Amino acid sequence: MSWIKRNPFMVIFFVIMAYQSFTGGRFNSFSDWLISTALTLPGIVIGITVHEFSHAFAAYKLGDNTPKAQGRVTLNPLAHIDPIGIVALIFIGFGWGRPVQVNPYAFAKNRRLCNIIVDVAGVVSNFILAFLCMGLLYQIAGSSAGQGSPLYTIVLYIVSMNIVLMIFNLLPIPPLDGFGILTEIFDLRRRGWYQRLYGMGTIILLLFIIFRGTTYVLSPVIGVIFSFLASIWGAILY
Repeated sequence: MSWIKRNPFMVIFFVIMAYQSFTGGRFNSFSDWLISTALTLPGIVIGITVHEFSHAFAAYKLGDNTPKAQGRVTLNPLAHIDPIGIVALIFIGFGWGRPVQVNPYAFAKNRRLCNIIVDVAGVVSNFILAFLCMGLLYQIAGSSAGQGSPLYTIVLYIVSMNIVLMIFNLLPIPPLDGFGILTEIFDLRRRGWYQRLYGMGTIILLLFIIFRGTTYVLSPVIGVIFSFLASIWGAILY
């Protein structure tokens, strides 16, 4: 109950997204939904884990011991998965991991540059993982397992989920990585409107998702990147 009282906008968001999921046919066939969830879950868990680990690892290497002290410099998914976030992702199609806490005052060198490196680390790691798994996808497609196998589908979702995480986190909306990068590049903290905008970030992000901004803005970009990665491996292997 305390979480509900602290997060009224999140509760409203969950209700709206649940309604959209049910009316959109997400659960028309329980067996199909269950199979789809089982095949996509590895991609979700791996993508979130790699993303958050990369933030923690970058911050730690730059001199901040906070992620290490909190047990975040690890590839153990349990350190990075938020229970509510993963349940929300499974049932309403949107979720989150546990954000890595960073103390920028602990960075030994240029603080703004270090913040950029930490923010970029997450999305770069998702891109690298998507690229490597695309190569694995080609190998599976050419093997006896083939494109119709569960293994092929799981790896396909790993590629897709990592591309989604990369593009989504690059959105210039607080508290996502894209906004953090722009903040450091243009030193936005000096702007009078910065704190107000940052405080409204969660609401802006929820509205963006509710009104299907991810579909209209992200989907075309995701398709382009997926095709780009496929073309690279196609050129390498064939």
